[in-house]
Amino acid sequence: MPVKGVSRVGGLGTAAVLSGTVATAVVLTSCGTSNSAAPERPSRAAPSRSSTPSKSATPSKSPTPSASPSRSAPGTVQLPPLHADFDYQIGGAYPPPAGVRIVSRDRTASPAPGLYNICYVNAFQAQPDERASWPADLLLRDTNGEVVVDEDWGEALLDIRTAAKRQRVAARVNRWIDGCAAKGFDAVEPDNYDSYTRSHGLLTANDATAFITLLARHAHARHLAIAQKNTVELAGLRKKLGLDFAIAEECAEYDECGEYAQAFDDRVIVIEYSDSGLRKARSGFAGKLSIVRRDVDVSTPGSADYVRKVR
Repeated sequence: MPVKGVSRVGGLGTAAVLSGTVATAVVLTSCGTSNSAAPERPSRAAPSRSSTPSKSATPSKSPTPSASPSRSAPGTVQLPPLHADFDYQIGGAYPPPAGVRIVSRDRTASPAPGLYNICYVNAFQAQPDERASWPADLLLRDTNGEVVVDEDWGEALLDIRTAAKRQRVAARVNRWIDGCAAKGFDAVEPDNYDSYTRSHGLLTANDATAFITLLARHAHARHLAIAQKNTVELAGLRKKLGLDFAIAEECAEYDECGEYAQAFDDRVIVIEYSDSGLRKARSGFAGKLSIVRRDVDVSTPGSADYVRKVR
C-alpha cells in the first residue's frame, strides 16, 4: 500500500527486530486450493477507492504483446521486463497510458491485454470490510485481547506467529493467488510484508519470512512470479525466500533504491508519491529501474487527485 508518513519504517529501528541475522524458517508448501473460489471484495487498502474501470485521460495505444513463456512447464515463471514503463492501478483499473509495459492491478480486476500484469493482494493484513470474514483467532491480538490494527489504514494485522496459523492464513491468500493465475496475471504482489514492524513486537521478521515463503512456493506452483513489497531490510534474503522482483514505494525518498537494485539485479519497480521523490529516483536510476510517480490514493483518471508522471 502507499507508504504513510511517520509510520514509514524503511529500515529504521529494524536492527532490534532482526537481531543481526534473520533465520528463515523451514516451511512446507501450503495445502492445495481451488481455482474455482470466487474472488472476495476488493483488496485495496483504502476501502473508499473504487475498482471500477474509468476512462483514461491519456489515450491508450495498442500495446505490444509480451512474450509469455509456456505455462505448461512446471515452475516456469515470467519476470517483468527491466526498466520498463509502469503504471500502478491498484486503486482502480483503466486503459494503460501509451508506452506502459507493466501494470499492477487489484486481484478483483482483470489483466491488461498484452502487458505484463501484476496481481495485488493484501496478504498480511485484513481489509476493514473483510475483517469480519477472518476467523477471530487469525487476527493478531495484544496481551489485553485487543486486535492490533494498522491505524493508518484501519486494517487488522493477521496472526502468523505459528506454523499452524501461517498455514491457515496462507490457505486463504493462496486461493486469491489461484484466482490471479486463473485470470491470466503474470505475477503477484503480496502487500504489507513489513506488518511485523507495526505489530508492537508481537510479530518478528522470522514470522514474515516464513509466511512469504509459503506464498512464494504457491505462486511459483501456479507459474506466477512474486514480488517483495517494500521491507528493504529483508531484501538480502530474497533468493532464499523465492522472491523474484521488488516493488518499492518511495525508495528514492528514503535512499533505499540502491539496496533494492543490488538485491534484485535491477528488477525493481519504483513508485514515488511526490515530485521531489520522482526527480531523485530519476537522477539516480533512470534507465535502470522502472519508475513512476503516482498520487498516494492511487486514484483513476478523472479524479481530482489523479497524478501519474514518469518524468
